[in-house]
Amino acid sequence: MGTQERRQREFAARELLFLDTARRLIREEGLLTLQMARLARACDYATGTLYQHFASKEDLLVALATQRLKEHCALFCKVTAWPAGTRERMFALTVADEYFSRRHPTYTRLMQYVFTEVVWETASEQRRSALSDELKPVVAAISGVVEQAVAAGEVQPGILSTHELMLGPWAVCHGMQSLMQSRGLLNQLSIDAPRRSIYVHSQVLLNGLGWHPVFDVSDQAALNALVERIEKELLA
Repeated sequence: MGTQERRQREFAARELLFLDTARRLIREEGLLTLQMARLARACDYATGTLYQHFASKEDLLVALATQRLKEHCALFCKVTAWPAGTRERMFALTVADEYFSRRHPTYTRLMQYVFTEVVWETASEQRRSALSDELKPVVAAISGVVEQAVAAGEVQPGILSTHELMLGPWAVCHGMQSLMQSRGLLNQLSIDAPRRSIYVHSQVLLNGLGWHPVFDVSDQAALNALVERIEKELLA
């Protein structure tokens, strides 16, 4: 192994250590309390060494989000390849998103924070581009499901573009997850089953778009059976 290759491997291993330790500190101490000097000390490196990897705290946060986003997008691509109808796959994306959020609650909070102006606009173009590049394959895959549905006559786009059609279920799930992060808010609204609310709202939205086959949202048993099937075939 040459000197340059060894240095590259050492650099990559050190960066992974920084990211893993940052994730642990966020989980234990909270997102907003993360400090670069504290992270460097926890890894037994000088703060200057940490800044060789991440130009700012914002760059570090975007890198953390990008690392977990790879797993999130891989799950979405798996859902879009599921041998089921387009309507079922669109709904399965909501179930998969809710599942991933529940499994990685720190990631969900991090993604919400990363896309705030104060973080996103401060992070370097290189880090923002790396995150955006991770989204491209999954956007193409989900757009493909919408295009299949349109071609099969299962949904009429009307004035909405392909990307606009795919945004609706995402917005429903993301919005509910944001509300769930606000402690006590849903309880004040007497919503004690937010997961069910996400699923019902998603099906209502798809019905409203005229996406066939239309689902009877009043049939709780059918909804539960569909969610269980998705969890068994895609998420187990």
